[in-house]
Amino acid sequence: MELSIIVTNYKNPELLKECLVSIGKNCSLKGYEIIVADCETEEDTKVMMRENFPEIKFLPFGENVGFGHLVRKAYEKTKGEYILVLNGDMIIKEGSIEKLLNYIKQHPDAGIVGPQLLNFNGTLQQSCFRFYRPMTIVYRRTFLGKLGFAKKHLDNFTMADFDHKTTREVDWLMGSALMTSRAAVEKTGLLDKRYKMYLEDTDWCRSFWEKGYKVIYYPEAKMYHYHGRGSAGKSVLKTLLFNKLAWMHISSAMKYFWKFRGRPVPKHN
Repeated sequence: MELSIIVTNYKNPELLKECLVSIGKNCSLKGYEIIVADCETEEDTKVMMRENFPEIKFLPFGENVGFGHLVRKAYEKTKGEYILVLNGDMIIKEGSIEKLLNYIKQHPDAGIVGPQLLNFNGTLQQSCFRFYRPMTIVYRRTFLGKLGFAKKHLDNFTMADFDHKTTREVDWLMGSALMTSRAAVEKTGLLDKRYKMYLEDTDWCRSFWEKGYKVIYYPEAKMYHYHGRGSAGKSVLKTLLFNKLAWMHISSAMKYFWKFRGRPVPKHN
């Protein structure tokens, strides 16, 4: 089999349904399979998958096991030579999967390739970034990010200097849509088990770079993504005391910086 599509979902059967329908309508490939891995599976999701998508492999989990765990378990069920990881809140544009697949097949040095992500109103969504530095977390999650020096730091992090219209090597890509190959995964490994939420995609991309693969932003392929920053805080006090997601982000950042401590940041074009 040429391609396996892993779709991860968390309590959003409506968007998941739209995602799966968009794959069926807008992907012309014949030799592919879909595996849906679902966190804290609810009855309406089970019914939808059973009645509307009986041909799709469905992996329900009773707890919120995290994005990385979903991908790892789904990967165990895949048969494809290439793997596309999608969030369940993605809407596929016509030809986008084929473009990603063709690019990675023609560039074996590419470990991960990601599309241009769009908001549902057609505007650009940030999806490629430079690697985190410790202050990046602070600036992104507190009011400090509005200060001039912090804004300059964050503009560098989000690649504000890049037109996002051209293909290029990047530090890391948002995990919402990532194309890779089985050969690259077998060499690099799957997403690190120590993360439950946040920075799994950053870590994975960095691991690909360290194994000699490139991470490529490929805007010729475009997909829609519903995305909200649930861990963003309006103040230091609110962020640190009341926002559980912010604490999870901080915890993942600590694990990330500890893991890669003393190791040089990968260099590329």
